[in-house]
Amino acid sequence: MKVTLKWLKDYVDFDLSADDLSHRLTMAGLEVDGMERFGEGLDTVIVARLADVQKHPDAERLTVCKVETGSLTQQVVCGAQNHKTGDLVALAQIGTVLPGDFKIKKSKIRGQESFGMLCSVSELGLAGESDGILILPHGLAVGQPVFKELGLKDVVYEIGLTPNRSDCLSVVGVAREVSAMVEAELQLPTPLFIESDCVASDKTSVVIEDADLCPRYAARLIENVKIGPSPAWLTQRLDTLGMRSINNVVDITNFVMMELGQPLHAFDFNLLRERRIVVRRAQDGDQFTTLDGQLRTLMGSDLVICDGEGPVALAGVMGGGNSEVSQETTDILLESAYFNPTAIRRTSKRLGLHTESSHRFERGTDVDMVPAALDRAAALIAELTAGSIASGMVDVYPEKLSCRVITVAASTASQVLGLDVDADDIRRKLSSIGLKCEHLVDRRDGAVSVTIPNFRPDLEREIDLIEEVARLIGYDQIPSTMPVSTLTCQQLPAHLALACQVRDKMVQMGYAEVINYSFFNADCLAKIRLAADDSRRQNIQILNPLTEEQGSMRTTLVPSLLETAARNQAYRSEDLALFELRPVFQPVDSAELPCEKLRLTAVLCGRREPQGWAQSTEKVDFFDMKGSVEQLLAHFRIGGVSWQAEHDEAFYHPGKSSAFYHGERLIGTLGELHPEVLRNFDLGQSAILCDLDVEALFDLSNDTVKFKPLSRFPDVQRDSAFLVDTDVSAQQALAVLDRVKIADLESIELFDVYCGEGVPVGKKSLAIRACYRAMDRTLTDEIVQNLHGKLIKAMEREFGAALR
Repeated sequence: MKVTLKWLKDYVDFDLSADDLSHRLTMAGLEVDGMERFGEGLDTVIVARLADVQKHPDAERLTVCKVETGSLTQQVVCGAQNHKTGDLVALAQIGTVLPGDFKIKKSKIRGQESFGMLCSVSELGLAGESDGILILPHGLAVGQPVFKELGLKDVVYEIGLTPNRSDCLSVVGVAREVSAMVEAELQLPTPLFIESDCVASDKTSVVIEDADLCPRYAARLIENVKIGPSPAWLTQRLDTLGMRSINNVVDITNFVMMELGQPLHAFDFNLLRERRIVVRRAQDGDQFTTLDGQLRTLMGSDLVICDGEGPVALAGVMGGGNSEVSQETTDILLESAYFNPTAIRRTSKRLGLHTESSHRFERGTDVDMVPAALDRAAALIAELTAGSIASGMVDVYPEKLSCRVITVAASTASQVLGLDVDADDIRRKLSSIGLKCEHLVDRRDGAVSVTIPNFRPDLEREIDLIEEVARLIGYDQIPSTMPVSTLTCQQLPAHLALACQVRDKMVQMGYAEVINYSFFNADCLAKIRLAADDSRRQNIQILNPLTEEQGSMRTTLVPSLLETAARNQAYRSEDLALFELRPVFQPVDSAELPCEKLRLTAVLCGRREPQGWAQSTEKVDFFDMKGSVEQLLAHFRIGGVSWQAEHDEAFYHPGKSSAFYHGERLIGTLGELHPEVLRNFDLGQSAILCDLDVEALFDLSNDTVKFKPLSRFPDVQRDSAFLVDTDVSAQQALAVLDRVKIADLESIELFDVYCGEGVPVGKKSLAIRACYRAMDRTLTDEIVQNLHGKLIKAMEREFGAALR
């Protein structure tokens, strides 16, 4: 928001310097982002009189001027054509530095010396563009600085407002804050005008069909206007705020909007069909051409201003080309209204059409300012266009919006701010910004009842009013104190602590964590070959998804992780070890909320070791992932896990995957991905996947660590290779050996599996290594042989195994 120092002084009498005002505004929460000083450093641009103007002898478009400065006469070559002898002009003398860092020097132009420059308004920084040089009004003192004589020296403040401070999107709004700072009265403009005998309600009418989107709509009829250029004071005010002058009527609506914060719109009354206004929702598919010449397609959520036949303005955003004020306009209907902020914001955002009007309406304007702004603009239009104002205002206000009442306690304010604040302080500070306050004498905590005016929609709670008191006192006036508190060490809940352990263990094993959105496109479930009746096909739809690709809550982490892996491979990062630890969401029949379970999904692909001259080029395989899972199970001290090749997951390669259980409970699955899944996700090489139920890990984890003393005696190892049927798994064999009760048996491990030459068809060789150790003695070969024989007999009995 831009305001000028002079404009503020029109409404508040104060003598703060420009820099002091900037500091005070910032300390009051209206942060000044920048200051532009008009006329600063330009005192060498003076009022001069053209004593003589002659054509340049060697240039058809140049003139040679004799310029009187009061003390001497100088020659200046000028390229403009709009001046004549006797005119007063703005002369930039030699050494002047104009806006844009343009320094004036003595020069020779086509053989003629020039001792300065005759300036235009754009060269002085007073407007964006201009035709010809600035011709000054007669009566100014020759030789005096132009900015001083014209009263143009000013400071423009650029204030960075937060979205909740819509009340300061006007000069009067900022002036209200200044009046509170300096404890001076806010002097609002009082419109004075004479109404004609013509009654406005006899010639036009207003109907509001949707009062929720338009609670109030007012209009005034002004007849016999003369459209033309705006006076200098009006264009200069708009120029300082960066607004282009269009014509006197449009400029007045913009001026009043910047002054009072109430957007207005002027219709050419004679272009309104049936000479009436209807405020309603648009029909889906309606097309409407706005003032910028763009054809807009409307929706049923858009609010439009219509005449008797169709839309003439997009409410709160932009007018229409079919009712635009032009040079031929003689009668205008002036609109002032209050629109629902949410509706305007939705329309503005959808159409990508952000205007000064929509900027204010979507943040919330003051419904009580509607008639005041309308009268202010009507008075200016009547004054500057010689128009006549029809008697009466057409003001449709079906249901008056009530003002919010909030109670603030002085004791609470003192505690929050760290200051001694009493009820009188609160009442005085809040009253200075236009809030109505009443001291509640029957309460002991110094409570004040505050009626919130409609121009402050941001004040909703007691703490908001305490913040207002702090602002008005000045943030720099609040003492800095160290807070007194106690530090309590809070332990993570068990569930979160275990999740951190899973995450840390995966990172220790060399995996990198990825975090994807909890949403996905349900179509990707087909890419991992899930059956149509798979429960994971049932998912929760998002009502307002960020994109079409994120329309459902995830029921599995597999697609998201594979997409991440494919994206990394596309950037030539081919050796990947990734995992994601996130919840999945499964809908539950007759339950409002879904079942939310934590899962771990990991993927491996590429080389087992980093690329290098001494490193292996072998690729990761099933057993790399199985080793990671076993380490994770060991970390949580989960034993008794069985591995089964049979499972129902369709995204694994047949014969190259496994599921692992604890008893009857499924913990997870792992295996090489199916070739079709690799193609579906554009993965250029085989990949190993693991999908694990973390909730099962937590339920089965054992936090009890068991220790046993170390034996002082040596161990004895025995190796045996058994011939068994090929359908006997290593897990079955180890399970049989584990059931043999031998006190001095320390460990059994499988170290070789062989099928081939020397082994009968239909058989395979399982080689085991048994380690024996006693706690109280050294085992002899005879004792070890007897103990080992029990293992051999168990294998012979269960599988008909034979020693090789």
